[in-house]
Amino acid sequence: MRFLIRVAVNAFAIWVVTLIPALQVFVIPFAPGETLQLVLTLLLVGAIFAVVNTIIGTVIKVLAFPLYILTLGLIGLLINGFLLWLTAWFTQWWSFGLRVEEFWWGGILAALIISIINWIFGIFFRPKKKND
Repeated sequence: MRFLIRVAVNAFAIWVVTLIPALQVFVIPFAPGETLQLVLTLLLVGAIFAVVNTIIGTVIKVLAFPLYILTLGLIGLLINGFLLWLTAWFTQWWSFGLRVEEFWWGGILAALIISIINWIFGIFFRPKKKND
C-alpha cells in the first residue's frame, strides 16, 4: 500500500514538475482520451521513479554518506537530480516518459520540487504509531 501511495505522490510531483519547460512528458499512444493517457503515463513514470529511487538511490545515498555530512545535505539535490535523469534515461527506450532537456535547470530544480512535494505529502500519509 505504501508503494502505491508513493507512486501516486511521485506521479503528482512529476506532473507539477512538467510545468517547467525544460522537462517534458510524452504520453502513451493508445485509444482512450488524452487525459487518461497523461494520467497513466504519469503513474507509470512515477512507478519507475519510485523503483529507481528505492533501489539505485539507496545505494548511492549510502555510498555518498560522507558527502552528505561534508555538504550538510546539499549533495542530496544533485543525487536526486541524477535519479530523475536516470528515470528519464530508462523511459527513453519506449515512446513515452520523461525527457530532461537540461540537467542543471531541469533536473536539479525538478528534483528540488519533487522532494518538497514528497515531504509535504509524507507529513500527511506517514503511518501512525500505535500507542500500546
